[in-house]
Amino acid sequence: MKDYIRVCDVEKYYGTDKTVTKAVDRVSFTVERGEFIGVMGASGSGKTTLLNMISAIDRVTAGHIFYENTDITELSEDQIAKFRKDNLGFVFQEYNLLDTLTLEENIMLAMSLRKEKKGVIEKECREILRLLEIEEVKDQFPYQVSGGQKQRCACARALVNHPKLILADEPTGALDSRAAQTLLETFTRMNQEQKATIFMVTHDAFSASYCSRILFLKDGKIFHELIRGEKPRRVFLNEILDVLSLTGGEG
Repeated sequence: MKDYIRVCDVEKYYGTDKTVTKAVDRVSFTVERGEFIGVMGASGSGKTTLLNMISAIDRVTAGHIFYENTDITELSEDQIAKFRKDNLGFVFQEYNLLDTLTLEENIMLAMSLRKEKKGVIEKECREILRLLEIEEVKDQFPYQVSGGQKQRCACARALVNHPKLILADEPTGALDSRAAQTLLETFTRMNQEQKATIFMVTHDAFSASYCSRILFLKDGKIFHELIRGEKPRRVFLNEILDVLSLTGGEG
């Protein structure tokens, strides 16, 4: 499988001349197309900073990030905005849905920038609602449905424009255990059936056990990597917990 993303010697510093914090310290790795990759580490390890640089929300201080042959660290602000719109889908802990629109309207709004006929957009919207099992609440407003249903709507909105990469930052953080499991099973289905490439930051070992590969960060550096392979998820979960015990827990 060909590498889709290459992160090369990336560094990120914050602060002033007197107090500089190195959030990410010479990190390098690749992501293959169709991979479900997780990033873990204690609070302050650089997880979200890394995700923000891969999504071009934040600029690198040094190093390069390639999507196939495009070096996004060299793009202008306008080029980055177009790149994000054409290639990336986002799922955040906070859902970011519009309360004045129904779930279906939230999804269709994400599709509205496409120059497609209304019938095509409606058909694709119905399919994604069915795939994520929120068809029965499509006419409800976000405040009328559960956290899990809101998060699946956020996933639908991220997936509906067929992004090459889905970036998820603590997507289960606000969900109860049952809703979290449903969302993670949804991610797995998106990964296997839609061939979506997923890059998920999480502090939660249970969530991470759904990934195919996990990078562990400590003090801004990758210090360990786990590959699931053919292992049952329960075995992989125990391996993750073992590594987390060395990083200072799940913070």
